[in-house]
Amino acid sequence: MDNNTVIQVEGLTKMYGDFAAVDAITFDVKKGEIFGFLGANGAGKTTAMKMLIGISKPTAGKAQVAGFDVYKQTENIKKSIGYMSQKFALYDDLTVKENITFFGGIYGLSRKRIKEKTAILLEELGLEDVSDQLVGALPLGWKQKLSFSVSLIHDPKIVFLDEPTGGVDPITRRQFWEMIYKAAHQGTTVFVTTHYMDEAEYCDRVSIMVNGKIEALDTPKKLKEQFQVDNMNDVFLKLARG
Repeated sequence: MDNNTVIQVEGLTKMYGDFAAVDAITFDVKKGEIFGFLGANGAGKTTAMKMLIGISKPTAGKAQVAGFDVYKQTENIKKSIGYMSQKFALYDDLTVKENITFFGGIYGLSRKRIKEKTAILLEELGLEDVSDQLVGALPLGWKQKLSFSVSLIHDPKIVFLDEPTGGVDPITRRQFWEMIYKAAHQGTTVFVTTHYMDEAEYCDRVSIMVNGKIEALDTPKKLKEQFQVDNMNDVFLKLARG
């Protein structure tokens, strides 16, 4: 794995009995890249991501994340990455400030650093006035933005985002992508799954999964040229229809 490659995957497979949820996928991700991992629900995106972040063991294949092996060095991987899950990211029964403190502690930050980071995050997100409110009372869009910021609190090399904009309004989605651009600009590699095909346009490169396999991988511009269509949604439709 060269210095510019932060994720390297070769023939990665996850079987459930006779069913291949992820079927021998191969790709790499470069430092500072926004890499879109696209596909319909059930295509295998989340299963693949769980293997990469060290919470699910592959059935076959090889993968390295931040220079660590997904079979033997999962704890090192977990310390080197940020992760935002589509279903669970924050504790609703803790306040905004308590959530930041809690996750800062999990990621091993000192009390002094947690205090500094809390002040920075609250100001950046404009949440100073609601810092003592329970997270459960926040609008979904605010929760998502806070969750993303918390996943970056320890300055990870790579952040994994699993359908981060699911269920939020278009304005919040755009604001969320501005945060993604900022993180990438500062050198964090962003690995993002989504089933919103318009979001593919915001990525440096995208892979498209269909039934557990990667059926296309390139820049949005080149994929549109290859399939002779005007948008990523039409690329996806052509692939899905075989």
